[in-house]
Amino acid sequence: MDRTSPLGAFLKARRARLSPDDVGLPRYGDRRRVPGLRREEVALLAGVSAGYYTRLEQGQQANASPEVLDALARALHLSPAERNHLHDLSPTTGHRSRPATSGGAEKVSADLRTLLTTMAAHVPALVVGRRNDVLAWNRTGHALLAAHLDFAAPEAPGARPNLSRLVFLDAPTRALYRDWPAKARAVVGNLRILTARNPGDTHLAALIELTALSQEFTSMWDSHTVAPCGRDVHTLSHPTVGELTVTQQTFDVPKEPHQSLVTFTAEPGSPSAVALEALKSRGRIVDAPVACAPTP
Repeated sequence: MDRTSPLGAFLKARRARLSPDDVGLPRYGDRRRVPGLRREEVALLAGVSAGYYTRLEQGQQANASPEVLDALARALHLSPAERNHLHDLSPTTGHRSRPATSGGAEKVSADLRTLLTTMAAHVPALVVGRRNDVLAWNRTGHALLAAHLDFAAPEAPGARPNLSRLVFLDAPTRALYRDWPAKARAVVGNLRILTARNPGDTHLAALIELTALSQEFTSMWDSHTVAPCGRDVHTLSHPTVGELTVTQQTFDVPKEPHQSLVTFTAEPGSPSAVALEALKSRGRIVDAPVACAPTP
């Protein structure tokens, strides 16, 4: 886990991946005691003093303005997602424009459950919450990702399947992904975003205790990779229909800013599309009800 502040740890990790050549600075010899850029080099590029940047990275400076954070993002060549993450980590800007979270159990609206049921005939789908818990899934989504689990599992708020835990700690889920390391890195990158946006969430903090259960998780977590959910392509080794390639897309749920609708599709006419059709037929999901359930 981070020994410094989350903001400082992220800055340190991002400067470690850059070299002077990457940012147009002279090397002044090849003997460097630290990987990547030095603190004073980042400070120079961002237009702040070396002392100020050092205090910021060490967690001794908590009042970085949005302008300073943007300057650091430019200096460190951050992606848009990494820039947003940097702001989320800042005590002075991270909580602005962030929707409030409820301490109660997450629930899926009746309209969204109806949508899941309607989609089941054509599209595997599930709803996840603010901690990557599965709040609901349709029959096809369940059959595609977790047929070894009880379909009604999301109905129990205290025992819902958690996608992050499944990827790292559940053997059938791990075996499902042909490129498991890529899937795992994406999960960890998303968890980085979730924890930055919800710093006081004790349940999310407990989820990060995966670090004590998986050395692979520890290594990926320490890299401070940021990976927002959006569109990913996965090749699955499904125990029922064999190998297929699906496109996973994640959509925000209107009026429920901490919930996401996740869908899986295959290229029309492809062998993967045929495999998906076979999965639907075997599950007889067209008329099946969806779970009434309600975060990496």
